[in-house]
Amino acid sequence: MAAGTQISVEEYLHTVYRPDCDYVDGVVEERNLGERDHSWIQGRLVAFFLARFKESGVAALPEWRFQTKPTRFRIPDVVVTRGKPDEQILTKPPLLCIEILSSEDRVSRTNLRIQEYLDFGVPVVWLVDPAERRVWVYRKNGMEEAKDSVSLDGTDIAVPFSEIFD
Repeated sequence: MAAGTQISVEEYLHTVYRPDCDYVDGVVEERNLGERDHSWIQGRLVAFFLARFKESGVAALPEWRFQTKPTRFRIPDVVVTRGKPDEQILTKPPLLCIEILSSEDRVSRTNLRIQEYLDFGVPVVWLVDPAERRVWVYRKNGMEEAKDSVSLDGTDIAVPFSEIFD
C-alpha cells in the first residue's frame, strides 16, 4: 500500500497485514519488529505475566490491537490487563502498554505512540531498549528510568531485569 493512501476503518479492520499495522486517521502505518532481541524480550515479558496469572489476575498479550480514538488503532508490543478481557479489539485502557525498541525505531515516533497511550488513559507505559538493556517508565506526570526491576503500578508485581534481559 502506498504511503499516505487513505482507507476506511472498515477496510483496515477487514484486511490482513503481515506484520500487523497501526491505523492512524485513515493511514496504515507499519511497525518495526521482527528482530530476535525484540521478539525474545516480548516473549519473556508475556511469559512472566502469564506464569503469574492465576495468583495475580494480571494477563499479558502480545500485539493486541486496541482502539484509542474512532479513527486510531494501535498495536503495542505487549498489553497488560486485569483479568482476561472479553473484547476482540480492546476499547478500554489496559493497565500497561509495553513498547520494545527495534533498531529502526525513531524516538519521535515512539514518543508519539507513548503519548497517545497516556492520552487514551493507559496509566503507565514501559519502553524497553534491548540494545542498552534499559527500561523507561512513562506516566502522565513524567518519565523515569527503572533500575534493576520495574514495577507494575497498582499491583505488587515487579519484573526483575533478569526476567527481561539475558
